[in-house]
Amino acid sequence: MRRERNRSRVLVALREAGAASRAELSRRTGLSRTTVASIVADLEQEGTLIERENGTGATPRGGRPPRLLSFGRSAGAAIGIDFGKRHLRVAAADLSHTILAEAERPMRTDEPAEGGLETAVELVDEVLGEAGVARSDVIGVGLGLPGPIDMRSGRVGSSSILPGWVGVRAAEALSSRLGLPVEVDNDANLGALAELHWGAAEGRRNAAYLKVSTGIGAGLIVDGRLFHGAAGMAGEIGHTIIQEEGPVCRCGKRGCLETLAGAAALVELLHGTHGPELTTQQLLEAAAAGDSGARRVLADAGRHIGTAVATLCDLLNPELIVVGGELSAAGEVLLDPLREQVHRHAIPATARDLEIVPGVLGPRAELLGTLALVLTANTLSAGSQAG
Repeated sequence: MRRERNRSRVLVALREAGAASRAELSRRTGLSRTTVASIVADLEQEGTLIERENGTGATPRGGRPPRLLSFGRSAGAAIGIDFGKRHLRVAAADLSHTILAEAERPMRTDEPAEGGLETAVELVDEVLGEAGVARSDVIGVGLGLPGPIDMRSGRVGSSSILPGWVGVRAAEALSSRLGLPVEVDNDANLGALAELHWGAAEGRRNAAYLKVSTGIGAGLIVDGRLFHGAAGMAGEIGHTIIQEEGPVCRCGKRGCLETLAGAAALVELLHGTHGPELTTQQLLEAAAAGDSGARRVLADAGRHIGTAVATLCDLLNPELIVVGGELSAAGEVLLDPLREQVHRHAIPATARDLEIVPGVLGPRAELLGTLALVLTANTLSAGSQAG
């Protein structure tokens, strides 16, 4: 029984790392090198793990580079599905975090859940076929949606981004169609997971990821793990009240951050000067070209976001804030005012050593997060799944 628990710990650590040396697995699991070596030998004999060259170039003093262990193709694969406002992306990856195939399809904002789910199933079959992976070899599916997910009921909460999904038990509905286990989370949480595993927040224990796009949400990393709160609603920073007499928000309150700094709000501010057909991408391009109106609304948005982030910092005291989402492409035009506002309004002790940086994974962050969701889920049963 003890050996099985130790085996599970090794598998969980390797699933999270993707590839690691025996010494790294010993450090991650707290097991002795002798125990790790014995378990690894069994897993290699079974064909679950394979050994490969260290591609990082890291060489210990006076020795050869450590050999890295990773999962073989026979250990299975993961599927990630990312629904956005106007897109659907699906990817297949092996358990060593290598993307095997991807597919994307445009979606209508008013697409009902039923249609979206059927399209997702089609794309899953497409990427599995391209990757040469049987559906029976998939260990799980990660599903990302741009809206709140009630973790107790599994239902999608109120969402103006994908209104056709409200009230749907998304994981349950997709699982019944695929015949596979499905984990679901919102896009900001998935962006946080991806940046934690492969991006700007790698190696950090306490951080927040801001997705600044049509909506504004935060994925919270507390003590190295994603924090959902009691019902999965933690991180709804877009509904922080910034102006008590401000615009009415879709949530029914006035002056929420999203009504002042969300992409739709910024584009609307420029309709009078830049035309009613202005898009978010055109807004960003205008700002990059030096357009004063575009730069002004982005800077104001940064200040509004900074006001909300200052409160977040006082409550959670993160070491890092990663800014992602569509509007993060504005770069320092958005980030400089955001940082200034945080340092002006947060308690000095919480802001002093805080880093605020752009995400490094770009528009693929949420898709990668769906894969991370699978690779880190059900850790207690990892031994039986991979062995």
